[in-house]
Amino acid sequence: PKRLNGSSQNLFIYLFFRFMNNRVPSSKRYQPTEYEHAANCATHGFWIIPSILGSSVLYFLSDDQWETISAWMYGTGLSGLFIMSTMFHTVSWKKSHLRKVEQRFHMCDRMVIYFFIAASYAPWLNLRELGPWAVHMRWLVWIMACAGSAYVFFFHENVPFVFYLWESDRFKLNVLFQPNREGILELSVGGVFYCLGIVFFKSDGLIPFAHAIWHIFVVVGAGIHYYAIWRYLYATGTSQIKISR
Repeated sequence: PKRLNGSSQNLFIYLFFRFMNNRVPSSKRYQPTEYEHAANCATHGFWIIPSILGSSVLYFLSDDQWETISAWMYGTGLSGLFIMSTMFHTVSWKKSHLRKVEQRFHMCDRMVIYFFIAASYAPWLNLRELGPWAVHMRWLVWIMACAGSAYVFFFHENVPFVFYLWESDRFKLNVLFQPNREGILELSVGGVFYCLGIVFFKSDGLIPFAHAIWHIFVVVGAGIHYYAIWRYLYATGTSQIKISR
């Protein structure tokens, strides 16, 4: 029995570790296995078309200029996130001698995260009545996106920490600055998924498919936030208070 248990344990360890490579020092980037490369591409590539369709739904539900602009801003950020991520992971998987190209895509993949965050703020900032302090967030989020991109240029491997610190500000924005509290639950739950995902982002070499799992957390968080935008800002029959321009 002990021998059988030992064999089963060894088989489990073999199956567990065959899908990932050894962990690397923090100064180097983890190299995924072929299985992990495929999962990294699929977990975001699958959502490119749904994100475009979802953005189109918001566009067709728009009743005025600001709803239309906000739908385009948010849709571009959402679709761009999945498109750039898939492009980077595809190039990384099939790079062969394209090392410099891979590095450029890696940098763009990180930069687009910040613009996705800024774009996902847009519907709430443009279509909701805001307190006196939150009005400045309409332009401040884009300054933060540019600052984040500059940060990526110099320290791109550490982006997720800044990303999630920024993401946590969603809850503060809605609690402190918006008289209308609808959507706070969804925004908070989506933010929790984003924050939990960072555990897997830092687990390459410890957990097989860790990066792909992180992708899934991002998809769930983005999906919950999309639902909140659709339901509370665009859905037919939803009463909205528009800001005087």
